[in-house]
Amino acid sequence: MVTFKLSSIIRDVPNFPKPEILFKDITPLYADPGTLKECVDEMVNRFRDLKLDAIAGIEARGFLTGVLIAQALQLPFIPIRKAGKLPADKISTSYELEYGTASIEMHRDSTRPGMQVLIHDDVLATGGSALAAARLIKESGAQVAGFSFLVDLAFLGGTPKLEAFGKPVHSLISF
Repeated sequence: MVTFKLSSIIRDVPNFPKPEILFKDITPLYADPGTLKECVDEMVNRFRDLKLDAIAGIEARGFLTGVLIAQALQLPFIPIRKAGKLPADKISTSYELEYGTASIEMHRDSTRPGMQVLIHDDVLATGGSALAAARLIKESGAQVAGFSFLVDLAFLGGTPKLEAFGKPVHSLISF
């Protein structure tokens, strides 16, 4: 039921951010509190039995639902941000984009060795940012418990890359 609601809320935006791209815009979900709650509940139920210690959300939209998942599970939230946005001692990693590279960072003291961390983002595309987040979690001494997404753009091949990591990968809807 939540998949149907989510598919009817996500809007297609042609030619964004460049010509011939059909962008899947999830922002209308945030205007529908009932469906947003159902989506969060579904993600929470999916990972409730993993014995998680924290939820890590990837900037920026991964923060929005990641914080809600963390709150529902009564767990800490770890922000993973674009380079230059965190004020304290941090660790950093870079990853490939279609045209160049990007870097993300996490506060060094966000985790403790052995913590089980679920990585969450809004959309899974090629998997680059999620794999970079996994590298940060591992570098910090914590463990990646799984990956969570609202939307999987399956045609871009991110899911197999994350599945190769050997942890659960869950998306509410796939295009």
